[in-house]
Amino acid sequence: MAAAILRRLTPAATASPRSAPPLPQLARGVSDSTDAITVETSVPFMSHIVDPPSRSATTSARELLSFFRDMALMRRAEISADSLYKAKLIRGFCHLYDGQEAVAVGMEAAITRADAIITAYRDHCAYLARGGDLVAAFAELMGRRDGCSRGKGGSMHFYKRDANFFGGHGIVGAQVPLGCGIAFAQRYRKEGTVTFDLYGDGAANQGQLFEALNMAALWKLPVILVCENNHYGMGTAEWRASKSPAYYKRGDYVPGLKVDGMDVLAVKQACKFAKDHVLENGPIILEMDTYRYHGHSMSDPGSTYRTRDEIAGIRQERDPIERVRKLILAHDFATPQELKDMEKEIRKQVDAAIAKAKESPMPDPSELFTNVYVNDCGLEVSRC
Repeated sequence: MAAAILRRLTPAATASPRSAPPLPQLARGVSDSTDAITVETSVPFMSHIVDPPSRSATTSARELLSFFRDMALMRRAEISADSLYKAKLIRGFCHLYDGQEAVAVGMEAAITRADAIITAYRDHCAYLARGGDLVAAFAELMGRRDGCSRGKGGSMHFYKRDANFFGGHGIVGAQVPLGCGIAFAQRYRKEGTVTFDLYGDGAANQGQLFEALNMAALWKLPVILVCENNHYGMGTAEWRASKSPAYYKRGDYVPGLKVDGMDVLAVKQACKFAKDHVLENGPIILEMDTYRYHGHSMSDPGSTYRTRDEIAGIRQERDPIERVRKLILAHDFATPQELKDMEKEIRKQVDAAIAKAKESPMPDPSELFTNVYVNDCGLEVSRC
């Protein structure tokens, strides 16, 4: 172990190839070892007409530290977005992802940037997981010109085409057929890549989901439908909205897995399995059993349809960041103080990104009429 404990020389030296920003500089060394260790997932996978993957997940000190850093960065960014919204620097709708970080991070660890991701409106962390820039994220949230969608999309419409992130979508369930269309293009072009098509339990009863799934199954499209089940569609508990809340079984003729979405290694294991499966057999459904700490959106206090004790219990028993923290400490990959130092550096990084984003100007009023048509063809201006 002593040989694996290295002093960090530069931030880039320890960055995971799939993580967005590098691990921050620390005063003391932490393990940078890539030696494989095996960790059993928190709970068994539950499966529907498919044999589940092994519970034994392979990881390393470097990967666990990158997981910790990426999820802590996402958590801090979302908490900061809460403050910016309350300060009225973010306007309109704003749906936060804190609590669900393991889904974005674990999924990214199992795939490549050549694979595609499309999601709904709770999209900030999916964008960051795809390598999105923090400044561009906060600029977009505040409607500034340097945002990832040029300040014209806002919270619900992040986008990063160069990383095959096809954005957040504000219409419930509307992204599911689009994701199947992306997978159709991947199969047609024989790319050997897949699409992760995310939706929430609140969208799981949408008719368009089943129409798209039927076509995807007929054509054996390389699409993974990922139901992020945080157990509340807006303020409605899943059991009140769905006769069968076993969403991984809802595909009937399409295989499914239920995954502990608060366990980043379980998510990674399931997504790796799912990618291999769909390239050979067509679609599969992954139900990620997860939880959001904030309300549905910033206009929802999140405490009228669930108790504060329920939220506190999930934080204490299943928090994805704390689970990774315990793994790191149990294997002596870092000390508690080193992880606290990392979190302090992340706070500074987020604060600096917000300050930079605030310097970005608002879009020019003329931008209101751009990107409506391809090459602005068909744009009509009426004169009084």
